[in-house]
Amino acid sequence: MSRTRVETVIVGGGQIGLMAGYYLAKSGRPFVILDANERVGDAWRTRWDSLRLFTPALLSGLPGRRLDMPNWSFPTKDEMADYLESYARDFDLPVKTGVHVDRLERVDGRFVVSAGDGVYEAENVIVATGAHNIPKSPPFATELDPRIVQLHSSAYRNPSQLQAGDVLLVGAGNSGAELAVELCRSHRVFLAGPKIGEIPVKHGTLRARIGFRTFRFLGHRVIKKSNPVGRKLGPKLLSQADPLIRTRSKDLAAAGVERVPRVTGVENGRPALEDGRVLDVENVIWCTGFRTDFRWIDLPVFDEAGEPRHDRGVVESEPGLYFLGLLFLYALSSDVLPGRGRDAKYVAEHIESRQKRKTRSSRPALATA
Repeated sequence: MSRTRVETVIVGGGQIGLMAGYYLAKSGRPFVILDANERVGDAWRTRWDSLRLFTPALLSGLPGRRLDMPNWSFPTKDEMADYLESYARDFDLPVKTGVHVDRLERVDGRFVVSAGDGVYEAENVIVATGAHNIPKSPPFATELDPRIVQLHSSAYRNPSQLQAGDVLLVGAGNSGAELAVELCRSHRVFLAGPKIGEIPVKHGTLRARIGFRTFRFLGHRVIKKSNPVGRKLGPKLLSQADPLIRTRSKDLAAAGVERVPRVTGVENGRPALEDGRVLDVENVIWCTGFRTDFRWIDLPVFDEAGEPRHDRGVVESEPGLYFLGLLFLYALSSDVLPGRGRDAKYVAEHIESRQKRKTRSSRPALATA
C-alpha cells in the first residue's frame, strides 16, 4: 500500500474542488485533488445528452478564467465538462482521477485518507463532494415488474435506452419536466408529482436576466448565515421545492405530457398512484433527486441529522477539516456555481492562515540574555 504525505487533500474534483485548488495554488500551498471519475468533468459528461445549465456562461465560469462563450448563452453539459477539464490542465492543478476515497480518519494528529491501495496523510482535508451526490429512489422501486425498464435520471442519457410503450417520470421538478418534454416526441408520457412553482418569466429572456441578477444578489449578498434575515429565510427557502425554470407547466401541456398524482407504491408489479390508479407503463424514470453520504468520514463532526457541524465550512472541533458545496454553507448561493467561489476562497485563506501559524509556532524561540 502506497503512502503519500501532502499538506492538503481535496476530496472531489468537481467545480468546488477545482476552485479550492485554484486558490491554494495561487497562495503556493501544496495539495492534491482526489476524484473518483475517470476524467475531470465526468460528473457533467455522464448526465443526459440534451442537458444545459440554467446558469448563463457569464456566471458559470470558475475563478481566473471565464467560459469562452457569449455571456447569456447556456452551456451544454459537455461544454461545461470540457471547460472544467481544460481549467484543471491550464492551471496545472494536481488532480488524481479514478481515485475513490473509502475512509477519512485522524491518526496521531494527522488526517489519513484511504483510497483503494493508496493512503494519503494530510494536515488539512477539504471535503468537496457536494451537497447531494448519491441517486435516491423509493424503497418500493425494487417491487416493479422486472420487465419494466427503470432508470434513475442520473443514468438516463437519451430515449434509445427505453423500450416501446408508455413512460412514467416520477418527480415533477426541473429534471422530470425537461425529460418529459423530450420523451413526448417518441412516447406517451406521464409525469407524477404535485405541481410546484415556476419562474414568472421565460428563461433566457431579457426579463429573466434581470430576475436572475436580482435573485443572485439576494442569494449571495442578503440571505446569509451572518445576518438575522438570512438565518430566518435560508432554511425556509431550502425546505421548499425549487421552481420550474426552463420548462414550465404550459410547455408540458403543449408537449402532451399527462400530469398524474404522486406514486405511493407498487401494485401487481405496476406503479400505484395516490388517487388509486395503477399505471400500465413499460418504462419508469425516477427523477427523485440525490442524497449525501458521509459514512466514509470516521470523525465525530456530525449532528443528530447527520449534517456536518461547521462555521462557514470550517470544522472547529477537528482543526484542519473543511466542507464545501453544502446547502446554505454560508449563503443561499453556496451550492450553486455563482456562489461557490467565495466559499472556496474563504476556506483556502483559512488553510493559508492556519499553516502560517503552525510554521511560526514550530520555530525555536530566540535565546534571551
